[in-house]
Amino acid sequence: MAKATWKGTVLAESDATVVVEGNHYFPPGSVAEARLLPSAHRTECSWKGTASYYTVVVDGDENPDAAWTYPDPKEAAAEIKDHVAFWKGVEVTA
Repeated sequence: MAKATWKGTVLAESDATVVVEGNHYFPPGSVAEARLLPSAHRTECSWKGTASYYTVVVDGDENPDAAWTYPDPKEAAAEIKDHVAFWKGVEVTA
């Protein structure tokens, strides 16, 4: 079971994550969406496509762009469509 936490709060938990480049991508429905605020930040990956980011919010504290997703990935990354990954101090354990 993989779990993502920040400031002691569980952000996501699943036994069906997809690991890509060392990152656990949590499937839709396993993420506490109320803890994520859409961000304007975007990045481009040559084989995955365009990543959209979220600011993680816990008890009023914000961690900007600490989560990301590929809402419309390239074919090579289709398995992570709409999955969410974390970084920037979010602890992910498996």
